[in-house]
Amino acid sequence: MAANEPLLPLLERVAELLRGAERIACLTGAGVSAESGVPTFRGVGGLWEGRRPETLATPEAFASDPEEVWRFYLWRRRLLLACKPNPGHCALARLERQKPGFTLITQNVDGLHLQAGSRRVLAVHGDIWIDRCTRCGREARSTGEDLETIPRCGACGALARPGVVWFGEMLPTDVWTQAERAAASCDVMLVVGTSSLVYPAASLADVARAGGATIAEINPEATPVTSQADVAISSPSGQALPAIVDGLGTS
Repeated sequence: MAANEPLLPLLERVAELLRGAERIACLTGAGVSAESGVPTFRGVGGLWEGRRPETLATPEAFASDPEEVWRFYLWRRRLLLACKPNPGHCALARLERQKPGFTLITQNVDGLHLQAGSRRVLAVHGDIWIDRCTRCGREARSTGEDLETIPRCGACGALARPGVVWFGEMLPTDVWTQAERAAASCDVMLVVGTSSLVYPAASLADVARAGGATIAEINPEATPVTSQADVAISSPSGQALPAIVDGLGTS
């Protein structure tokens, strides 16, 4: 794609690709949720009480001081209560309704895709609204009503932990297997709002390409995927995705 290629023909091309596709995979990253005001915690100002969030997002940090880690995650949950799905989230939910072979793979843990109405969501990095028991493994979804008390398991009473993937942990095997299969078998893969730097999620575009899929990227900034994409749209997802889905017709 030429750097000065007009935007409208690119949006129309992606809509045409999606119309003709039976199987579509979409990988979303932090950029999609940033448009809803979700903090990314990266770059300048990405601190919490003077600490890098990365120092709290580890099994070691939780083992050492679970109360401190939970203070951070409860604070994040409070921030998320003020964030709502944006037009990009809603467009992907519409796309799912129109295309039965659509699979949404997200690196985001905020749950905004679910709020927008998406149902086939593979959250490869987990979900911040899940409380997972450290003893029996039982999972429960937080209602957001009590964001001051450290959660405990409703079944056995043991301490719970946030249901996210921390640094140094493996991705959930079943979810990752489904994500790889969706990427390997898709006709078109959308790569939306992700830096394509965080592995193994960043490898999914390569998996899709190896399977013969057409790759369409939507991101205001260039990424490692941009030069390899069949279509690269330099635009916020909240603007590009609704236009693309509108081009498919009504849901």
